[in-house]
Amino acid sequence: MKNSPQPNLDISSPDFASNTHQPGGSNKRLLSLDALRGFDMLLISGGGTFLVLLKGKTGLAAVDWIADQLTHPAWNGFTFYDFIFPLFLFMAGVSLVFSLNKGMALGLEKQLLYKKALKRMLILICLGILFKNAPIPFFEPSQIRLGSVLGRIGLASFVTTVLFLNFNGLQRLGWAIGILVAYYAALFLIPVPGYGAGDLSFEGNLVGWFDRTFLPGRLLQGTYDELGLLTQFPAMCLTILGSLAGAILANNASEVNKIKWLSLAGVVGIGVGLVWGLHFPINKHLWSSSFVLLTAGMAFLFLMAFYTVIDVWKIRKWAFFFQVIGLNSLTIYFGYSFINFGYTSRKLFYGLYSPLPEEWHRVFEAFGALLLVWLFLYILYRKKIFIKV
Repeated sequence: MKNSPQPNLDISSPDFASNTHQPGGSNKRLLSLDALRGFDMLLISGGGTFLVLLKGKTGLAAVDWIADQLTHPAWNGFTFYDFIFPLFLFMAGVSLVFSLNKGMALGLEKQLLYKKALKRMLILICLGILFKNAPIPFFEPSQIRLGSVLGRIGLASFVTTVLFLNFNGLQRLGWAIGILVAYYAALFLIPVPGYGAGDLSFEGNLVGWFDRTFLPGRLLQGTYDELGLLTQFPAMCLTILGSLAGAILANNASEVNKIKWLSLAGVVGIGVGLVWGLHFPINKHLWSSSFVLLTAGMAFLFLMAFYTVIDVWKIRKWAFFFQVIGLNSLTIYFGYSFINFGYTSRKLFYGLYSPLPEEWHRVFEAFGALLLVWLFLYILYRKKIFIKV
């Protein structure tokens, strides 16, 4: 695979997963971005379910450990599954750089780029509300959840667009650090009625109180929503930091220097995140500043690894499986919610795995569903249909 087909179905621009990944001075697509996005989406679109269902069935400790890594901790702590959404926010920032650079190269004015970003944000917010609430209880607005993954991506991308068009990389880094420090200070210094300041418990944290007080509709956790109001601020820092990674890949530096800068940023992010976590616990539910830096550091290193192997060493055949998913990330994100791939898997494959012990049935059903998801996306790929926002 040397050239990806170009899309013939596109909704607005810049899109949900930018299709303009080209380094400065080159007309070659950075396939590593699509592959990394596809790797991320694979765990959401059935891959994670399949691996979790293997727990306790193979007798292999490694398999059980992987399965445990694909569930979220109850509160403080970290597993690999906590990395999935932060990685996507980070990748949104990476892609945004190429999309905005292309727009500016075409002579588009800032005002037009702002309008495009704003339109995209509003579309993603609406799609996110649909995704989280379908069927939407129109006559019970108190039951409508406003927080969503897509809405968070839209808001973070809009803010990052504004920052990218007005501030250089060092200044954007300053913005991200400032937001994370301010968030840290807010949670430790602002008192919560009935609990006081600095309470990071499930019941007493500032995030929950703020959502209960100011966010209408249904809160996912009842007393707060991890996709609510205050957590928008640290979460958007992942997209801002992603724009720094995108700037590294988009410039005309040597491939060796790009790898060095991505690696350095990754190590520093992980190190600072772990040290900060000694006082501000790593917590995905709160999107703690330590959690954001830890996952940003991991994202830098994952991007570096994929870029090195796929775009520098040009070892690409293995990545095609992930690229097919990454090129239609929005499609499968929605598709897995509205299409019952598990039902179809049972209809098609039950006769093959029915003789096996019953405890294995759900495993093979999940594997069949994953296969159907990929084949569905492969057909879209072959037809050059890529649905984006």
